[in-house]
Amino acid sequence: MATTAVHTPVKSHSNIFSTRAAGGRMLLTPSPRGRNSPNNASPFTPPARRRHHDPSWHADPPRKASLFGDASSRTGSSLTAAFASLNVSGSSKSRSSRIAPSPKSNIARSAVSPLRLDLGVSDWALTGTGTTAGQTPVKRKTRSGTGKTTIRINGDRFIPTRGASSPTASSKIEHPSRPGTGHGRSNSVLSGGVFGNDDTDSTNSTSGDDSSELYQRPNTDSREYETSIAAACGVNLTTRILAFKPSAPESSKPIDLRSQYNRPLKTVASAAQFRRRILTAPERVLDAPGLVDDYYLNLLDWSSSNQVAIGLERHVYVWNADTGNVNALCETSPDTYVTSIKWSGDGAYISLGLDSGDVQIWDVEDRTKLRTMSGHQSRVGVMSWNKAILSTGSRSGNIFNHDVRIAEHKTAELLSHASEVCGLEWRSDGAQLASGGNDNLVNIWDARSIQTPKWTKTNHKAAVKALAWCPWQLNLLSTGGGNYDRCIHFWNSTTGARVNSIDTGSQVTSLKWSTNYRELVSCHGMPDNQLNIWSYPNLVRNVEIPAHETRILHSALSPDGQTLATCASDENLKFWKLFEKRPGSSGSTREGSSITGKGNKMAKQMTIR
Repeated sequence: MATTAVHTPVKSHSNIFSTRAAGGRMLLTPSPRGRNSPNNASPFTPPARRRHHDPSWHADPPRKASLFGDASSRTGSSLTAAFASLNVSGSSKSRSSRIAPSPKSNIARSAVSPLRLDLGVSDWALTGTGTTAGQTPVKRKTRSGTGKTTIRINGDRFIPTRGASSPTASSKIEHPSRPGTGHGRSNSVLSGGVFGNDDTDSTNSTSGDDSSELYQRPNTDSREYETSIAAACGVNLTTRILAFKPSAPESSKPIDLRSQYNRPLKTVASAAQFRRRILTAPERVLDAPGLVDDYYLNLLDWSSSNQVAIGLERHVYVWNADTGNVNALCETSPDTYVTSIKWSGDGAYISLGLDSGDVQIWDVEDRTKLRTMSGHQSRVGVMSWNKAILSTGSRSGNIFNHDVRIAEHKTAELLSHASEVCGLEWRSDGAQLASGGNDNLVNIWDARSIQTPKWTKTNHKAAVKALAWCPWQLNLLSTGGGNYDRCIHFWNSTTGARVNSIDTGSQVTSLKWSTNYRELVSCHGMPDNQLNIWSYPNLVRNVEIPAHETRILHSALSPDGQTLATCASDENLKFWKLFEKRPGSSGSTREGSSITGKGNKMAKQMTIR
């Protein structure tokens, strides 16, 4: 359907010229012929060239219309001549003229060769109308301030958009710059006429700045974006997705983290190479009738001369491990009984603690009593030798140091425990003394300042009877707690720090370090009554042996470090081959002791007065 012109249609070129001269207006009207009229086809209009497909252009088929109506078709004059004869004054700045709407136009072309129009610089720009009824030439300013605008027709058709509702209406289309287009600005026809609105502010058009997009991609680093994504996925931002299981160790834990968590991994071949067989059956079993079932007493010891002494009520027996002979050493008075036994370092003498508080020293070879030392008001439950110094602990909590070489034997009193002392052990070099009591305390005494303990430890929750110094690391002390504690703690006696701990699950009655391996054997009472062998420092339990039917009361290690003797309230004395020597290795001996072979006499290194 033909579009109605706002002014009188122009019929000839002369009328166009006269109209321009009269009022400075140029009226363009569509052809009055119908779209389907057979006369609409012009012999001078070649077939339209196919444009490349662009989704921003609409797919509506173009409607053919002559730019100048029937007049231009009938005259057959060139379009170039028509525009050349058209002289628009640059001084006219009136924008009141309106161009007749032409929805779709067709520029006449020569039948000989298609004509491409690229006009020169003009003061006016021919822009599309968009949704309005007419077209208005808009004057634009360049960066230099001059009112110059380029009219550019990039094809043979003018295709308007459907309006501001088109998805491409708000898009920015920029084209490469050409000579005379204002220093590379976007095409004024496309930006202002085809894809824009007629009422666009000319100030914004002349600024040369790109308008903001209607849709902006969200910033993926913003907190709102992360919150929305977390809410959609059901993830709590305050919760750590990856966490340590088990939790990372805290620095406040009093354990050696390097040895606990940086354990070297051993290959299967190396582990099998050093694996040894440990017998879970005793090598020998002896009867021990009349053994007093008391946790706080110490009635078994193994000498450096390879003899085992055991106290059975009022009697003391000595079993020679080389010959297998058993001899009765002594018998106490009817009003007392034996509470503790300890061999001297040279293996020639044995000290006996009695329930009366007295301490007796016997010569084992001659079976004679050398002297009796008094001073304690209650039973002496534990003793320990340091060369010629004998330390004794009593039920009252007092610890006395006796020098057996002089008549006035008591040289020091160690007063710190508030209850019975049941554990006492000198370090092999004689520099420190460890004591444990029924008050759940562990005291470490310095031999150079014996008046007060150097360290006092309160970590145990039960009586501390089991004490053992490490033979290859002199400042390492192991202590074991009673039935309500069941733990083994390892202490650095130089710094006083606890370096490791084991929860054994059973009452700890005694501890012994191996002299051939870096291992520790622990004897237990209720409820399991077993023997455990632990590797150190990784504290892996190598073997667990069910030893006795009742709780193990005492234990002693042989001088070669291979056999452990244990006795329990079931009145059995058992010998276990736990630390068999490797082939070609020599066993270590206790410092200050003399190991004699079979049939050799004991070497007496002390003179007891």
